[in-house]
Amino acid sequence: MAYLTSQGGQPILILKEGTGRKRGREAQRNNIMTAKIIGEVLRTTLGPRGMDKMLIDSLGDITITNDGATILDEVETEHPTVKMMVEVAKTQDDMVGDGTTTAVVLASELLKHAEVLLDQNVHPLIIVSGYRKATQKALELLDKLGTLVNIEDRDTLRKVALTSMGSKAVGDARETLADIAIDAVKGITEKRGTRWIADIDNVQITKKAGKSLFDSTLVNGIIIDKEIVHDGMPKTVRNAKIALLDCPIEIEKTEFSAEIRIKDPTQIQAFLDQETRIIEDMVKKITASGANVLLCQKGIDDLAQHYLAKDGILATRRIKQSDMEKLAKATGGKIINNLEDLKKKDLGKAGRVEERKVGDDKMIFVEKCRNPHAVAVLIRAGLERMVDEAERAMNDALCVVSDVIEKNKIVPGGGAIEVEIAKQIREYAPSIGGREQLAIEAFADSMEIVPKTLAENAGLDKIDIMVELRAAHEKPRGYTMGVDVFTGKIANMKRLGVIEPLAVKEQAIKSAAEASAMILRIDDVIAATKPKDEKGPGEMPEDMD
Repeated sequence: MAYLTSQGGQPILILKEGTGRKRGREAQRNNIMTAKIIGEVLRTTLGPRGMDKMLIDSLGDITITNDGATILDEVETEHPTVKMMVEVAKTQDDMVGDGTTTAVVLASELLKHAEVLLDQNVHPLIIVSGYRKATQKALELLDKLGTLVNIEDRDTLRKVALTSMGSKAVGDARETLADIAIDAVKGITEKRGTRWIADIDNVQITKKAGKSLFDSTLVNGIIIDKEIVHDGMPKTVRNAKIALLDCPIEIEKTEFSAEIRIKDPTQIQAFLDQETRIIEDMVKKITASGANVLLCQKGIDDLAQHYLAKDGILATRRIKQSDMEKLAKATGGKIINNLEDLKKKDLGKAGRVEERKVGDDKMIFVEKCRNPHAVAVLIRAGLERMVDEAERAMNDALCVVSDVIEKNKIVPGGGAIEVEIAKQIREYAPSIGGREQLAIEAFADSMEIVPKTLAENAGLDKIDIMVELRAAHEKPRGYTMGVDVFTGKIANMKRLGVIEPLAVKEQAIKSAAEASAMILRIDDVIAATKPKDEKGPGEMPEDMD
């Protein structure tokens, strides 16, 4: 129970019984230690020589990955500082789609160096202020050191995609996946004013176990994970005119309870005949519009299926809303909410709509669309877990290619840009002076965690590598020199084709600096107790051994 004491010595209760409280240096040390542990967990996954983690959830499902965002998302944590580090990874993933491990490892290292300054009695707010100034300087340097790219330069885009997939376990299929990613992003890129926008939400990723990674393909259209509703319907329709409906093709039930009293048996038949006529009229409206494919978000009555099959219309139902929106973008059609409004001009167009068997399931391919603003990627692999990892690799590749198109600047990878920023921030620190200079120098030291970790993960001596790197960066135009983890030497990253989007590095530095500043400002942690009957993770009921 936490309490204060009045001048008369009478205790004043403030917090509920059982509430935990940590103050001052104890709270700061606890938070920093937790962040350092998370950084250590993710460090071994960084780079092409990084290792994978096997994650087993409470249901026994296994995930094998080295993707930082996935690891932190899958790990069930209770500590509030860990949750903040998870937010760092999520922000990085949402904003640029790559660099999640870098962001978390950098945040952890910033806090590690801050702890040394705290032990020297440097105030946390002075450290935070120094980190902010260093962050601003780092972002300016990034913009200055970034190289402009022509978004039509396919070779550069390919190198960016290959670099992002370097740490993923997709082997030689990286080049196939990189080409698919470039074609997909190019397909959905549009110009808004003076800016190019590549929204990767318009790329549908469908995965199916079977065949190999090399059989993954790009579809200029959308894949619907549904079957054709009636066996009598055509399995393939060429020059498809597609009706996109968000209304049911069936008799709607009334919203209130109703009772129909029938005295004459003929009235039953008349009632059924009327239902049949209503369904028939609905199908006639679809046929009259000129549609030969019907894609419906709601249900299609059995009788309607019969009439649609009779008219040679291919139809499927219960399509996801997100897929319907992509279908509208891919085919140029309009989603109709009322059948009365269906007109010829609302129909989408596709070169071919076909039902195919993929693995054990049937899928409908809406493909050969003329100018699709949404496309689909079908990922194949022999193992279910490999399919999942290939999906994560494809997602990273799509993100980095779209990052370069939206902000067409690149920087060298392999820790080269981090060493250069560290060097120039050290030169900048004396101009600030005072205790803030110590924080700025600590920021510079923290930036070097990336090349150090790359070297460690490749089995190299990090001290030798850092000495060589610093010497190389003192030479003119030496900012491109980084760690070649395959040869164990220092090399020109641009010549090797190891390049990354400027946007990824910018966001990683911003996210890491903000997270470390927030954690450093905390000097009091007050934790409420759980109800007695609520068990924490990993706790067993008292009656179990």
